Amino acid sequence: MRKGNHTRCSKAVGYRCIIIVLSVFLQTFSGMYAQDVVPEKAKRDHNSGPVYSSTAMEHLMRFISVESPMPASFKDTMENVIIDPERTLDVFWEKLSTMERPVRIVHIGDSHVRGHIFPYKMRKLLEEDFGADAVLDYNVSYHTTGIASETGRSGIVYHILGVNGATCESFNKPERIDEITSLNPDLIIMSFGTNEAHGRNYRSDQHRVQMMNLINELKKGCINAGFLITTPPGAYVKAGRRNRIINVRTPLVVRTEKDFAAENKIAVWDLYDVVGGEKFACKNWTAAGMYQRDKIHFTREGYALQGLLLHEAFIKAYNDYVATKVY
Repeated sequence: MRKGNHTRCSKAVGYRCIIIVLSVFLQTFSGMYAQDVVPEKAKRDHNSGPVYSSTAMEHLMRFISVESPMPASFKDTMENVIIDPERTLDVFWEKLSTMERPVRIVHIGDSHVRGHIFPYKMRKLLEEDFGADAVLDYNVSYHTTGIASETGRSGIVYHILGVNGATCESFNKPERIDEITSLNPDLIIMSFGTNEAHGRNYRSDQHRVQMMNLINELKKGCINAGFLITTPPGAYVKAGRRNRIINVRTPLVVRTEKDFAAENKIAVWDLYDVVGGEKFACKNWTAAGMYQRDKIHFTREGYALQGLLLHEAFIKAYNDYVATKVY
């Protein structure tokens, strides 16, 4: 009886050993044939380029950093961008990205431009971004010219031509056209609308014709120039001898300029709606103390903010173009 029990135990142990050996063998066998063999060194992926850090990529792609200058107190603001769905400014952005020669901007407009603070702020920021070697350094004020002195070297050249009380129609004079075309601009920025909105008999259809006439005349001598229309910042008008109310014609002027730009495939920067539009633009400027007493023109801080806002929208559009390029 004891011998039989011993025999059965020996057989059980033997079976267990056989099962263990078979399990090890099967695991090894499946590992050899069911899995891909991991190479000692991964093969090179010829379809992918090197992976850069975000800082290196920003430098490689020539992005320019820019922060929003919009005051936190401004209500109902919109995204600060240049509206250019047809990408009409791509030719200009390409010139700016390569900077193989002086790249020229001519900023024309009414008293907001003539005061020089708004466009001069823009000029100095762009010189920091793209280089100031193309112009001589001198301070611009209301009592100086806004025309830059060129050196002939590569870099940004930003000319300022503003006239007090100007409209698109009044700017369309042979002497003005000749002065602009003689500067050989790559981009013409047109900042009108405040004075058009002050006309009590303002008509949208007439305004469209006036804008078209001015642009057509400029195109004759500036065949390679791009165009950027900017809307007015908003203003008040007199109501009686002492009171002033928000100019209700400004929204119509802004809508006319934006519709005209869309129909004629011209880029537009809508300053009016960016800072609050019909409901809050004028109230935002007022609450921030950025109007002068006439509530048409702006303080130095107000014009400086406009320059900062234009610069932000400009650089965002430039960065957007750079992002679409393949290097």
